[in-house]
Amino acid sequence: MSNSLLAVEIDCADAAALARFWADVLGRQVAEDSTSEHAVLLAGDDASGPRITFNKVPEPKTVKNRLHLDLVSDTFDADAERLLSLGARRLRDMQADKARWTTFADIEGNEFDLIAG
Repeated sequence: MSNSLLAVEIDCADAAALARFWADVLGRQVAEDSTSEHAVLLAGDDASGPRITFNKVPEPKTVKNRLHLDLVSDTFDADAERLLSLGARRLRDMQADKARWTTFADIEGNEFDLIAG
């Protein structure tokens, strides 16, 4: 197969603001030509994963995401507090057997998980 994942696209109300939030979360850089209409998080040499892009759309988010990002952390409690300080909202804490994670919402309400690893 010759396909590979290039980017994850996220619809939003303010592309620049959401890109800055995720840049802080992931330790990435926002592309210099980003605007409130379209913004890109660069996947540099030290960043893992695909490029993440944000595109302004006219309609607001109304239901739970069909796709979400999973972040893993070996400093779970400290990273959970850091996410809250960046503007994330804690939605629920989960534990199943030895697995532990928290579901958060970013500054526009998009859900994502922080997984203890």
